[in-house]
Amino acid sequence: MTVPPPIVVEVEGCRAVIRSDDPVFSRGDGVFETALVRDGVVRLLDEHLARLAESATLAGLPCPDSVDWLAAVVAAIGQWSGGEAVLRLVLGRAVDGVVAFVMVSAVPARAATARRDGVAAVTLVRPHWPLARAKSLSYAANVAALRHAELAGAGDAIFLDSTGAVLEGPRSAVVLAVRGAGGEPILVTPDAPSILPSTTQRALFAAAAARGIECVYRRVMVADLFAAQGFWLLSAITLAARVHTLDGRALAGSPFAPLLTELIDGRI
Repeated sequence: MTVPPPIVVEVEGCRAVIRSDDPVFSRGDGVFETALVRDGVVRLLDEHLARLAESATLAGLPCPDSVDWLAAVVAAIGQWSGGEAVLRLVLGRAVDGVVAFVMVSAVPARAATARRDGVAAVTLVRPHWPLARAKSLSYAANVAALRHAELAGAGDAIFLDSTGAVLEGPRSAVVLAVRGAGGEPILVTPDAPSILPSTTQRALFAAAAARGIECVYRRVMVADLFAAQGFWLLSAITLAARVHTLDGRALAGSPFAPLLTELIDGRI
């Protein structure tokens, strides 16, 4: 099957072409968002635009307004005919202002595989990073973590802080399911100031809360991952990938896996 080429549309008043001396290229000085396109609709677009603006503020970047981003999104989606897609909003520092564009491309095969089969993951400590709460284009640490996971025979990684507390994945949020006193599911996600706010995790918690399911933000340790009734890595494109192996140790299947899939598919 031939993969259609990406569609790129510049934001009004900005350029999409990156020069070799632009800081976005030479230093990774920029921010971005990634969203899923289903049936021609960008899922959680408002949430992604809001987080892009927050990331731009943290990075000290002037950000085009949402009207201009929306116009570029509509133009790009209108040219796409390849089914489910990845939408990227890219904003970076240029020598003469900012580079800002929208790109639509095919969903990578790894995302569908992770949704269906789950993933193996490894844990590793993440050094302090001032822009952790921004979705930064300075992605070297995340790429290195994923490469480390691949060399270890895993498909993903989970960052820990210096105390061993669970943070997030290089491209995902962590969500656990635990049993309440009556056997009911409780959803838990790590709570730390150095975690990027996750649009997918928030959408899941909103859907769960609407069903009367308790949702908790708290400190999570690696032992909690092993003790949970299943845990997942959530992201905008893969949606939810259940971790079936952690640090080489196989994990039991989750009795709450169908519920989590139902909640996410119903919301996204």
